[in-house]
Amino acid sequence: MGIITKGPNRTIAADALDALLTRASRCAHLAKIAVFYLAKFGPRYTATKTGRFIQKHLRRPQSYSEWPRRHAYTPEQLALQRAHTFEKNTLFSVIVPLYNTHIAYLRKMIESVQAQTYGNWELCLADGSDNKHARVAEVCREYAQSDSRILYKKLARNGGISGNTNECLKMAKGEYVAFLDHDDILSPAALFRMMQVVDEREPDLIYTDEARFLSPDPNSIFVIHFKPDFGIDNLRANNYLCHFTAYKRKLLDVVGPYRSQYDGSQDHDMMLRIAAVTNNIAHIPEVLYLWRAHSNSVALNLSAKPNAPAAGRKAVYDSLKAQGIEAEVENDQRISTIYHVHYKLKDTPRVSIVIPTCDNIRYLRKCLESIESLSTYDNYEIILVENNSKRDETFAYYREAQDRWPNVKVAYWPGPWNWSAINNFGVKAATGEYYLLLNNDTQVIAPDWIEEMLMFAQRSDVGIVGAKLCYANNTIQHAGAIVGLGSGTVGHIFHGFNREESGYANRLLYAQDLSAVTGACIMVRRNVWDQLGGADEELAVCCNDTDLCLRARKEGYLVVWTPHAELYHFESRSRGYDDTPRKIDRARRERELFWERWEKDYGQGDPYYNPNLSMLHYDFRPKDTEEEALARHTP
Repeated sequence: MGIITKGPNRTIAADALDALLTRASRCAHLAKIAVFYLAKFGPRYTATKTGRFIQKHLRRPQSYSEWPRRHAYTPEQLALQRAHTFEKNTLFSVIVPLYNTHIAYLRKMIESVQAQTYGNWELCLADGSDNKHARVAEVCREYAQSDSRILYKKLARNGGISGNTNECLKMAKGEYVAFLDHDDILSPAALFRMMQVVDEREPDLIYTDEARFLSPDPNSIFVIHFKPDFGIDNLRANNYLCHFTAYKRKLLDVVGPYRSQYDGSQDHDMMLRIAAVTNNIAHIPEVLYLWRAHSNSVALNLSAKPNAPAAGRKAVYDSLKAQGIEAEVENDQRISTIYHVHYKLKDTPRVSIVIPTCDNIRYLRKCLESIESLSTYDNYEIILVENNSKRDETFAYYREAQDRWPNVKVAYWPGPWNWSAINNFGVKAATGEYYLLLNNDTQVIAPDWIEEMLMFAQRSDVGIVGAKLCYANNTIQHAGAIVGLGSGTVGHIFHGFNREESGYANRLLYAQDLSAVTGACIMVRRNVWDQLGGADEELAVCCNDTDLCLRARKEGYLVVWTPHAELYHFESRSRGYDDTPRKIDRARRERELFWERWEKDYGQGDPYYNPNLSMLHYDFRPKDTEEEALARHTP
């Protein structure tokens, strides 16, 4: 799925008025920021902040409709691709099952394959059309007669999408098999870019980004799906790989053909089976596939395949069962082709909730009472790590909490505020198999928040689990973090979105693999924490949680964010903000240390983001190259 840039009933005048009012509001906000920073920090720092604000907020973002025009291959580039010689010269079998295909769409599809700049391909067409659509056979034979690379087979009967696809597979002789729908269009560079990847690393599965256009005009693009690199939890929750995909033929022979019991989500079933036997999966972050949206296509109307949600749920469940993973799978109530996996808990291990705290009893009280009154998981303890509180009422509340809840402990950390050191100290008092690090300015929303995190944390392939955090006004504070986003260190995606929104490509609806999550609420297995050596105390405040996540990833663990563990986060109530020269300088030093450590791995981008997306904004808008370049050179 994705974002529709504008509604069909909007007028040009209304858009212009909205834009004018928005810019006026932003200019007023900018003036307030400038006055504040000028008084606090002087003209130099104010100039830097103001410049970045202008670059981030006042420039007009690109729309999806502009993207293909701005990023299309030039005729000269396509000519160079056609002239290029690859050492391997791998044969690609592009397979297309046909059924009562619209003739104009059929021609466009075939001609888009013929236009490929990489020439070593064959197009396998298996036709299950009924007698009323005999014209499909006539057109296919017409093309096959003029181009020997086009193979056509008229089927005696329609075998459904899986049956017809399997007939295509029987025709295919290529080392790689690429899948194309009968009414869609390939970019002329699609197979060339795939061949480049094959030349480099011979992956078992390759997928690309894709765009949707309103039929009949391929230029009328209204959605682009800029995808992340491969994540198994993303795939279990959503068939985000979708188009354009190619598989190594030898691997298809291992996992078996398409299965008709999953028709409607047969591609999802195949991808899950492939992912179960290989992690050699390559992503090409380019829009190389155009998905036609018309009244009879899923691109515009999910009801065109009414069996897809149930088939997809069965595919996910059966994939997990085949791997010996016990789970239940349900469809999301808003988007039925999004899946919520409930992994079966391995009994009920003790969870140690570690909460650093300093005064601000108003928020701590909310936090503890929400945990104790709402949580449906019983086997937990709470360790309050007291850090230099001054007020008598704070210590009185500690006594009250311990009297009221026997599972509450208090540990005293006398040193200066250091998130890493405080949590390292706090877990020493923990008796649980799992540590749940939690800020004192949070409040539980979802009663099963512990279960939702624990079911991932118990998996041997998962190291750290994060939650969905919202502000009191029901906008999102944290829905996962991207390295390099925003400030240049790490940024929270979907920051400021409404809590109920589904987000870009529906990513706010499902659990997914990410590079990092915020330490305001994370769960870590004890043995993983010990293996990592805890949090890095050199990073006292800034980047310590991200560093912990990246170290877990370097050890081979996944970092999972789930929207189903949901809390309010009132943010920085104990330590405050980085709003003094001393704090700003400390944050700068810690960011520099972070990048010294991680620039080699993440300097070229976060694998769970996409290089075509803006690194300045949190809403998954397409990158404005000029804007990005200006921002990176701001002093």
